Amino acid sequence: MTAQGLEESAQSPMGPGHDGDDQLESAGGHRRDPFVKLAVGAVGVVFGDIGTSPIYAFRETFAGHHPLAPDALHIYGVLSLVFWSMMLVVTIKYVSVIMRADNKGEGGSLALLALINRETGGTRRWSTSIILLGVFATALFYADSMITPAMTVLSAVEGLTVVEARFEPLVLPIAIGILLFLFFIQARGTAKVGALFGPIMLIYFLTLAVLGIGHIVDHPQILMALNPWYAFQFFLTDRWLAFLALGSVVLAVTGAEALYADMGHFGRNPIRVSWLAFVLPALMLNYLGQGAMIMALTPAEAQEAIKNPFFLLAPESFQLPLVILATLASIIASQAVISGAFSLTQQAIQLGFIPRLKIQHTSETAAGQIYIPSINWGLMIMVLLLVMTFQSSTNLAGAYGIAVTGAMTIDTFLLVVVLFNLWRWKFYYALPLLIIFFIVDFAYLGANLTKVPDGGWAPLLIGGVIFTMLTTWARGRKLMHDRMAEASMPVSLFVQSAANSAIRVPGTAVFMTSTAQGVPHALLHNLKHNKVVHERIILLTVQIKDVPYVDDDKQLAVEDLGQGFHRVILRYGFMQTPDVPVALANVKNCGPQFRMIDTSFFLSRQTLIAAQRPGMALWREKLFAWMLRNAESAMEFFRLPTNRVVELGSQVEI
Repeated sequence: MTAQGLEESAQSPMGPGHDGDDQLESAGGHRRDPFVKLAVGAVGVVFGDIGTSPIYAFRETFAGHHPLAPDALHIYGVLSLVFWSMMLVVTIKYVSVIMRADNKGEGGSLALLALINRETGGTRRWSTSIILLGVFATALFYADSMITPAMTVLSAVEGLTVVEARFEPLVLPIAIGILLFLFFIQARGTAKVGALFGPIMLIYFLTLAVLGIGHIVDHPQILMALNPWYAFQFFLTDRWLAFLALGSVVLAVTGAEALYADMGHFGRNPIRVSWLAFVLPALMLNYLGQGAMIMALTPAEAQEAIKNPFFLLAPESFQLPLVILATLASIIASQAVISGAFSLTQQAIQLGFIPRLKIQHTSETAAGQIYIPSINWGLMIMVLLLVMTFQSSTNLAGAYGIAVTGAMTIDTFLLVVVLFNLWRWKFYYALPLLIIFFIVDFAYLGANLTKVPDGGWAPLLIGGVIFTMLTTWARGRKLMHDRMAEASMPVSLFVQSAANSAIRVPGTAVFMTSTAQGVPHALLHNLKHNKVVHERIILLTVQIKDVPYVDDDKQLAVEDLGQGFHRVILRYGFMQTPDVPVALANVKNCGPQFRMIDTSFFLSRQTLIAAQRPGMALWREKLFAWMLRNAESAMEFFRLPTNRVVELGSQVEI
């Protein structure tokens, strides 16, 4: 992998592209919905993943791949680790610090990557390594989005075995059925169903708190576990076991990165208030309640109860309703992750890391409600494979955590650039904070790496494959862009030549070009084969900026090249969907108003051929060629009228 090539590709991608103009403002970064509505919505979407963690996190720490005795030392130690992990990782790192680093209101690793690249001017000091880290974080998110639905749904349905042991053979079929249903309804959109997410999750979190309080009252001493001394005592007594336990304790904070990624949908303050005032207390009350329940049992009873303590918190008559509620919560958590994968894919396409894919809008009013069929079915296949391969949430726990801790560690590396280059923090303020974050992140990452033989290989394999595809696409596009630029002709020379020698025909021809320099290959081929030039020629470039939204008054730039030739540049944010016909209808100063019936769109379709010159390894060239062949056509992606498009092929060596 040539990091320099990837960096240059990210700074000036083909097709959809961006040039890092940091003067563009966001057009959609401010929420006008009532604060309470946003806070409730955040509970329903943002906290689904971390909210379902009590179902399995405490259990896996004691009964997982590295079992612990359910005695006072370990219960108090684990609960202390859970609490301080939530405080350090979620409350301080994400809610208090990283969520301040928004890109015009948007969050997430790619939005942060675009912000850093824009604010630092793409300087060599940061760009190469930061882009690679951001791309790898994206790859890990896809791995996490495959494991999360499998883990959450399986762990919730396994509650049936607490209600009745004879239900055990039904767990796998029921989980697979729920997951199939979940992926098959994605095409219908989630706007109507999403309205129920907030109320259901409110009931779910209130249930967590009530169940926990009921057992804390019986054993109030469990509140002492909030003292960090018990975590230190755990490490002092059982050093290696305590370290291994971190691999399961981190399951309590999976989903922390969702707070940052979903910031653009709900806003920073509603998420913060929801977390501090409602979600965090509910989660900790439930974890403490599980610990209190185990402490009240005899050693033999505790050894049995630790196999599924979450559902045993409820009275026997309420256990089945609790299973149903937990299953609904797991579906909501899975839905949030799937929707997040759609949103991340759209950003990655716009920023030039993924080929164009078919994107369907499932809501006429909410721009963020999208559906990407190829991503949906790809996720479904991988989720089902994971469920059928691992067959239980305990087995899946070995795979769960590596992707999350890897992404969290990368976020801390990105935070280094933010603190020193963007916010200009003093060294003596930033360093202690970063040391704490890195110690926590590396401890959790190291503990999870010990789970590689037990399933941790799965997210690493998935992330590695996706990382290879993303970097191959970015590098291949850069090479193809360079080869095409080498053969381009200056526009001024072409305009004079065409004006003097070519036959002009009525109508408007729009030639799509990836760069705002030179003559598009499609225009050269059209003149060569058809021997004519239209009366009005538009050289159209679509640029994707490093901001989520571009204001309407900054979206359009027009340059008169003379002789009926015009260069038009359309600018969009990475959260926006380009619509060329709508944008052209707003062009006022380049001749008569555009009428689609009189306009033809000329596109160039490249065919790759082998070359002796250095570029990429042969296998990567073949991978890039396959991705190029299967990319969505520019006609569909830019919403061009199907009966007004002409495609002209060309061969490119890379």
